[in-house]
Amino acid sequence: MSTPGEDRLALPLGASVRLNAHTYVFDAGRILMGGSPSRVARLTPQAAQAFSHADSDHDRKTLPQKGRRLTITGATSQRVAGYLVRAGMADPEPETLPALSTADITVVIPCFRRTEALRRLLQSVAAELPTSSVIVVDDASGDASPQIAALCRTFGAQVMRLPENGGPAAARNHGLAQVQTQFVVFIDTDVVLRAGSIPLLLRHFADPQLAAAAPRVRGLPQKESSWVLRYENARSSLDHGPDASSVRPHSPHSWLSTTCLLARTRAIGEGFRADMRVAEDVDLVWRLVHDGWRVRYEPQSVVEHQHRSSVEAWLGRKFIYGTGAALLAQRHGALVAPAVMSPWAGIVLGALAAQRAWSVPAASAATLIATAVNLHRLRRTTPELGARTVLALRLSTFGLTSAAAQGLALTLRHWWPAVAAAASISPRARRLVLMAALADAGWEYGRLKPRMDPFRFALARRLDDCAYGLGVWIGAWRARSVRALLPTRPKRSRG
Repeated sequence: MSTPGEDRLALPLGASVRLNAHTYVFDAGRILMGGSPSRVARLTPQAAQAFSHADSDHDRKTLPQKGRRLTITGATSQRVAGYLVRAGMADPEPETLPALSTADITVVIPCFRRTEALRRLLQSVAAELPTSSVIVVDDASGDASPQIAALCRTFGAQVMRLPENGGPAAARNHGLAQVQTQFVVFIDTDVVLRAGSIPLLLRHFADPQLAAAAPRVRGLPQKESSWVLRYENARSSLDHGPDASSVRPHSPHSWLSTTCLLARTRAIGEGFRADMRVAEDVDLVWRLVHDGWRVRYEPQSVVEHQHRSSVEAWLGRKFIYGTGAALLAQRHGALVAPAVMSPWAGIVLGALAAQRAWSVPAASAATLIATAVNLHRLRRTTPELGARTVLALRLSTFGLTSAAAQGLALTLRHWWPAVAAAASISPRARRLVLMAALADAGWEYGRLKPRMDPFRFALARRLDDCAYGLGVWIGAWRARSVRALLPTRPKRSRG
């Protein structure tokens, strides 16, 4: 695999970056908190002034700065923007980046039967990428192969017919080996491109160290609307949400799906691990990040995906996703951890889960100690005691919020077989499960506002978690390793 050269993110004049939803601003814009690994950074007066000129109406002392923008007007703003993007605290606004030619893209489509879906996809590719080459890799589709070949002739696509079915990763690699262009986009047959999705995504490659970028994946409108389909339209595993982000392990966006993935050809080398039929997309992203490349998620670019609508197919896919955790643990160790939290946050969760008379005092003491430690660590970044105290309290609050969310996921998703066993004999465990299930379903229902009643949504949430969690445990049993079930602690940032 190719490796990048010197890290030089110099966005052009006139381009702009926007602080993402996970970056917070304090002290009238002079202190930023966020990034991955999480860090606290103090801006120089010149850098803070660059932000204030770009967005003078956002001058409150502290708020999540999803709308705060910096436009590159000179060397200072260029350096600040480069640092913030590299740190994962800000994201380039693609519409302000230079347009690149889609003639430099080759489309690679792995195909196993599904001829009608292929026809629909090729129609959208012809409309959106008329100057791009297209390679369809027929993954030993048997009786459907002649129809696949005919469709490729109709739409001017090259077809490669494989003698044996090797799975989507191997099929993509066969197509990748024929790519001669600077960029390659992998698209699954159950996808339809929306207008402008790939050209907008391509603008991000003005960053010379960007290896790959992916669009938001929304549900394809379908005539039948089962409760499974309504749930998937609200909370599909493929939909990473409305917030742009860099992608790296142990961050808010830690992986991307190859449902639709645009990549720099030289960056991905020989491509995917052909022996992986699940989680091969996560493996690729993590290898790219390890080698020093950047990977990006851009929700302004949107494609549509035909979600599964039957209960059997839906739960089967969730189970398969879960089995991939053990494969990733074998290759990437603690990067696959189901939770990333500081020891003090783990102590707080453990104390509260115990539901004893000492639980609240113990959790409060751990929080106070963590706040005091944060206060000490911030002495250089934030020398003023008042501002440092507020920031230390904010860090503790964010840590507790993150730990609570991950605690719910552990209880209801990753560890549910063990928790269910405990609940069968322990009233405290049963109360814990009930409170966790109500909190999780209520929060997600209010956040997503799905087009279904709360009861069916809550049921779908639990079925989703149970199928995925069972897959994790089965994968761990097959691998004879519990590594995929073990939490880890966050890395310390030098920033």
